[in-house]
Amino acid sequence: MDPLSAASKIAGSGLEAQSTRLRIVSENIANARTTGDTPGADPYRRKTITFGEVMDASRQVDLVGVKKLGVDNSEFHEEFDPNHPAADERGMVKTPNVNLLIEMADMREANRSYDANLQVIKQTRELVASTIDLLKSGQ
Repeated sequence: MDPLSAASKIAGSGLEAQSTRLRIVSENIANARTTGDTPGADPYRRKTITFGEVMDASRQVDLVGVKKLGVDNSEFHEEFDPNHPAADERGMVKTPNVNLLIEMADMREANRSYDANLQVIKQTRELVASTIDLLKSGQ
């Protein structure tokens, strides 16, 4: 595989991986206040994503891919709200283990990585177009 095609393929896999990461972060943010429905029930548990190397044997290129989607097993937070339907006998409600500052930082990093991969694809296309133009003008 030529280097320009390889660069585009690698960047494309990065776009896909970061898109999945953005979806997971968005789910976490959307459910940051989702509690259980019954007393003592567990609330939403933060989702995690792990990337890994994926070999594209047909093109002999190492790509990035989603290795694993998981959950964060850290403890839930508790808030005192005796009138909440999910409050236990002490009046405590378990709340998700989602930290909005961490999620926003993850979102920002994923967005920057997505943009960087997109720039690689744009630059590759421009190089191919420039090469074609040079070949045409040389004839």
